[in-house]
Amino acid sequence: MNQPSPAIVTQSAARPLPRWALLLLCLAYVLPGFLGRAPWRHADLAAFGYMRTLAQGGDWLAPSMVGLQPTGDGLLPLWLGAAALRWAPAALPPELAARLPFVFLLILTLLATWYAVYYLARSPGAQPVAFAFGGEALPQDYARSIADAGLLALLACLGLAQLGHEITSYLTQLACTALVFFAAAIFPHHPRRGSAAMLLGLPALTLSGAPTVALLLGLGAAALLRYAPLTAHDRSGRWALAWLATSAACALLASALDLWVWRIEAPHTLWPYAQTIARMLIWFGWPAWPLALWTLWRWRRQIWSRRGHRHLWLPLGLASVMLAVCLCTEPADRALLLGLPALSALAAFALPTLQRSLAALIDWFTLLFFSASAIAIWVVWLSLQTGFPAQPAANVARLAPGFEPHFSALPFALALAASAAWCALVYWRAARQRHALWKSLVLPASGTTLAWLLLLTLWLPLLDYARSYAPQVQRIVTTLGSAPGCVLVQDLGDSQVAALQFHGGLDLRPIASAAANDCRWLAVASTSTDLPPSFTPPPGQWLLYAAIGRPTSRQERIVLLHRVD
Repeated sequence: MNQPSPAIVTQSAARPLPRWALLLLCLAYVLPGFLGRAPWRHADLAAFGYMRTLAQGGDWLAPSMVGLQPTGDGLLPLWLGAAALRWAPAALPPELAARLPFVFLLILTLLATWYAVYYLARSPGAQPVAFAFGGEALPQDYARSIADAGLLALLACLGLAQLGHEITSYLTQLACTALVFFAAAIFPHHPRRGSAAMLLGLPALTLSGAPTVALLLGLGAAALLRYAPLTAHDRSGRWALAWLATSAACALLASALDLWVWRIEAPHTLWPYAQTIARMLIWFGWPAWPLALWTLWRWRRQIWSRRGHRHLWLPLGLASVMLAVCLCTEPADRALLLGLPALSALAAFALPTLQRSLAALIDWFTLLFFSASAIAIWVVWLSLQTGFPAQPAANVARLAPGFEPHFSALPFALALAASAAWCALVYWRAARQRHALWKSLVLPASGTTLAWLLLLTLWLPLLDYARSYAPQVQRIVTTLGSAPGCVLVQDLGDSQVAALQFHGGLDLRPIASAAANDCRWLAVASTSTDLPPSFTPPPGQWLLYAAIGRPTSRQERIVLLHRVD
């Protein structure tokens, strides 16, 4: 027996968010982080290095960089970046050219999430209670308002900001997961469009380094279509065979390309590991996870009703899969990132049942947190530019020695405009406006966007100095001289190798290469000014020449050795 809906929504509360405001908010969130910054160390820079190698003529089925291979991150993101580097105009900076496909992937994630929530909100079980004398929200207007809330919840999630702006498999897997989520949501309404999204999303997710997740999502969507129909006459269960066939094809594709990677790791100590996961869950999906829990509580009776409540079963199943993957794999934030679209969908369905006191609590917390964050960012920037107040500038000089701030007019104007828009939004939210479903998520989404934009405008030179290898590589190039020739590398990470090639333009070769005797220099990774104990020098006489570290880290050094005749 179907339980009555707990959602009580009037037509006036179901008005959509103005399109210009939503588009402007999405642009303000997407573009910072892709434009103007240097490649940051670790995964972002390593992926960029493999893309440059492929664009210059590497093996597209077995990418490598100075003898190093990518560790299970999939082929699709490297292919996208390499193709963009090869086809981009020569005047375009290479780091920006490699990011262009990933800009569209983040936009695809936002679009797929909006439409997935929209079609879930159109399902019969998601509709609000019909009033005796009319006046309840119309299905289409209600669905648009819920979809706007789902998109705002996704933008508000703190874990999406950095990982969603890096050119790694994280973003590729996120876009493919959102596309699969959209395909499963739209299938009962538009089977052909759902089939196209499924045939694109599942193989792309497999090629992005997540064949197990693709298999689990395909099987889960097939089970949902078969056992949770929208109505008694719903025939979408027959499409479950298409999902099963596509999942089997993805498994064969992963086997053919050797994409199965064992990532399950048992924690050495259970309690510290559980604490780490709990802390990451709290901040990574804020504020979507409290609203998702509220949805599960208020719609708990409808969850057990099999028919017509796909708006609950689909996002709950996807979020459960990602949570299970998070608890047993490393890195855990990858799985949490893939679950954000489903978590945002669950959060959106909390709004029709949200109590006014809880909505006010979210607003006040968001207002205080992001206003304090914006003020702190401005104070540090002002201290670096003017010397007042003096303490923030002294802290930066201690943590990032050698950094020299400079003033840029365009970032300053963008940061000023964003801060003014935040003040206007706070005034609008505090005024007596008509209630709208998405109103409680406007401040969280706008606050996250404000903080991200301020960091990537006012603090961008400082972040580039602290998070890139450019200062260290410049010192290494100066030490090597004007014509160093080839340089041997040993124990360097792939991001360090990519930095030496991109920032320094050095000719790097593995220490075991056939032409090793022609190189006069050797670069070795170390955590101190001495050589690591495990270092085994190649044949010949070598002199310890210099140990150069990153300005913001004393543990990440590159020791240079020079061949002695």
